[in-house]
Amino acid sequence: MTAAGGGARLGRPPLTERRKAATRLEIAREAVRLFTERGVAATTADDIAAAAGISQRTLWRYTSSKELCVSPLLTYALDFVTALMRAWPRDRPLVEAVVGAPSPLPDPAADADAEALRGLVLLTRTEPGLRAVWLQVHHDAELVFAEVIAERTGRGPDDLEPRVQATALNGALRVAVEQWASGSDPRRASLSRTIHRALGVARSGLTD
Repeated sequence: MTAAGGGARLGRPPLTERRKAATRLEIAREAVRLFTERGVAATTADDIAAAAGISQRTLWRYTSSKELCVSPLLTYALDFVTALMRAWPRDRPLVEAVVGAPSPLPDPAADADAEALRGLVLLTRTEPGLRAVWLQVHHDAELVFAEVIAERTGRGPDDLEPRVQATALNGALRVAVEQWASGSDPRRASLSRTIHRALGVARSGLTD
């Protein structure tokens, strides 16, 4: 994928990494399905491994807890925005990468993972373990956002400005996904459009 306006191309990871990512995503899909059907407490690691067609030993190579199995779905928007920010041309304002690009990320409402993502985000409201994972992935992403912003502005990632800007970006993404998921029919409301709206609100917190 090429960034808007002739920017840098987001490179594809090596084949081995893509296969690992595909396995993690399949595990996440099955975990969400089981969590939705049975609840988190009633779902075991063995259940998830069997549903994904792998051994429990293999499952633990990809995750350290059954709740963390769902991370690949929860980091959907975060991973893409992070890659886009890193690839964005240095001579163009970073705010254009996350607000100005016509299509900042592929829309899961058009693929089979839409309902899984929606159901998972809704589960974070009632399942404390999943809520903790949801907040953790955003916490981790916020640190990365601060590093990217700091690198572009010549500041340190622990400086006030990059941290506040990263928090604004991170919060907008989290609320946008939650808002999209809570809609009665998420296929009618594009996740990309919802994220654009949320980032527009947070735009004043982003600089070059």
